[in-house]
Amino acid sequence: MTVIQHKPVNPIAHLSAEDIETLGKELDAIRDRVLAERGESDATYIRKVIKTQRTLEMGSRAVLLFSLFPPAWVIGTAGLTVAKILENMEIGHNILHGQYDFMRDPKIHSTTWEWDHVSPAEQWKHSHNQLHHTYTNVLGKDNDLGYGIMRVDEDQKWYPLHLGQPLWNFVNACFFEYGIAAYDLELGRNLRKGRHRTPEFRARLRAVGRKIRRQVLKDYVIHPLLSGPSFLSTLAATFTANLLRNLWSHSVIMCGHFPNGVETFAKTSIEGETRGEWYLRQMLGSANISGSRLMHIMTGNLSFQIEHHLFPDLPSKRYQEIAPQVRELFDRYGLRYTTGPLPKQVASAWWKVIRLSLPNREAAGPATDERPSRALAASGV
Repeated sequence: MTVIQHKPVNPIAHLSAEDIETLGKELDAIRDRVLAERGESDATYIRKVIKTQRTLEMGSRAVLLFSLFPPAWVIGTAGLTVAKILENMEIGHNILHGQYDFMRDPKIHSTTWEWDHVSPAEQWKHSHNQLHHTYTNVLGKDNDLGYGIMRVDEDQKWYPLHLGQPLWNFVNACFFEYGIAAYDLELGRNLRKGRHRTPEFRARLRAVGRKIRRQVLKDYVIHPLLSGPSFLSTLAATFTANLLRNLWSHSVIMCGHFPNGVETFAKTSIEGETRGEWYLRQMLGSANISGSRLMHIMTGNLSFQIEHHLFPDLPSKRYQEIAPQVRELFDRYGLRYTTGPLPKQVASAWWKVIRLSLPNREAAGPATDERPSRALAASGV
């Protein structure tokens, strides 16, 4: 196995090729066990969450009919925000991963589900399921790593434009669903390479346009009009709910791959990558959020980002169950299990965005907690 080391400390230097493949087999065993056990309890869970989300959304929109009254505005906006977060995080994200395809329910299936988001489900599945989860934290391959607008690693060349990346990141957070739609289109790359004129790109762009029109019509025309005299206050409530949903989603996703302790990888590091090395890259390239059961539900169980990246097709509620087993493997193989409370992880991720908006220090000293090493596990086993 070849290891490319860009910092003095290599967190996997103590592992042999045999260790890594054995680790992979142990993780396969965890996955196989859950696949064999999944069934009615998982189906009951997702149906219950969907029913709760829809009831909360309908109830909140009913309350917003009277949103001219401040208490009704606050209650309706809060309820609609939670409903939108649940739909995107615990329901849409996980169904579109195929976690519940085993149910064979045509209404709750990755091929038929369309979510409350401006990015069409099919395009998101390609950019997220196929690209991001395959090339997790690989510079130049994983577009989730900086969303194409930020410098996220010391080895990336610094340009004065990067000084603005904290601002770009904040704007992206506020309008995150639109940023994701642009990212799914690979808009910047296609514009730079002149591919925006191809029939394929134009078809995808039209699909995004249709989805945006449907979302805008639903959120900012039909539901406010149904409120009659409360049109403007309902409009403001819906905009606020979407804004808060976007900020929450962005924060949770930032915590999954940006905080201190998370590794990044070079393109060459995945040439000839084995199953065990792929697992190891998911472990080193992801971070968790500690918290309550409610926290886990509201993050779509992406608070267990490590477990999700190891097993993206397992029902999300299983991540909390297997997390102790995964953490035991981290400990046994001498790996760092990166986790922490939400405020700490958000602050860590934002600090990286701010730090990397500036040029590198002239001399890179020994790796520390503030400047984590970035070992690049590669091929050649």
